[in-house]
Amino acid sequence: MSEPRHAATMAPPTVLEHAAGRTWLKWHRGRRRVADFDFDPRRIREGMRLGASVEIDLRRHADGGFAVLHDETLARATTGSGAVAQTSASALHGLILRDNDGLPTGVPVALLSALCHELATATVGAGALLQLDLKEDSSTLTEADVAAFARDVAPVQRHMILSGGDAAAVARLAAALPDLQIGHDPCHFGAREALARSGDDTGFVSRALAEAGAARMIYLDIRLILDALGRDFDMIGAFHAAGRRVDAYTVQGVSPDMVALCERLMSLGVDQITTDDPEGLFAALA
Repeated sequence: MSEPRHAATMAPPTVLEHAAGRTWLKWHRGRRRVADFDFDPRRIREGMRLGASVEIDLRRHADGGFAVLHDETLARATTGSGAVAQTSASALHGLILRDNDGLPTGVPVALLSALCHELATATVGAGALLQLDLKEDSSTLTEADVAAFARDVAPVQRHMILSGGDAAAVARLAAALPDLQIGHDPCHFGAREALARSGDDTGFVSRALAEAGAARMIYLDIRLILDALGRDFDMIGAFHAAGRRVDAYTVQGVSPDMVALCERLMSLGVDQITTDDPEGLFAALA
């Protein structure tokens, strides 16, 4: 994988120091820059080596375990078809990821088991954290999935944080891994729309904290943060007051409006911003 000619002199796009503190730029779906395709294992390993916050999605497969994919089905992101949950691990690894134009990349679909094995023997930079964003709920997880997750993640759990919208599913997977951090996303299942109707920001925060349990990171849709600010409620400050960190998602481009939005989030003390273009956003904000 080629690197830009300025990469040797440019600081890695990982974290920004500013007047209100420090904000990490999370590599959404393993992307360092907007031209990257989703879940390239080479980029994921690079981010971990550089000390970045990196996010990947997890879908269960037919053999008990997880593939690094976002969609429930294979057709959009890979050269395969059908449901991820009905596809074996070996069949998944034989599929090729597609790029942003839908063309095959030559890079196989990554399995969580293989990625964890590689990271266990790789150099992991200080501060690196791999977010495992679970795209399953507790009703779909099998005991084989739970056992495979514990086996695969155990050697590298100190470098990982497990998150999802279903706190029960996250708790099941994390139960056997004491050094695995957990996070919670309270914005699923129509929560943002319900909050827009009710305007009950304090109630939203209370319910989210109750669901989150021991989760230290709260993942918030940027639109929800902005909606609350329109009601003169600081959602980031409210979760900080409860001792939680806040990730705001997702910045997809680096337009002047997006840069201004990120500067506003940083002034509010946001701990992390999820972005498809960490390199571009880093250059614009730094």
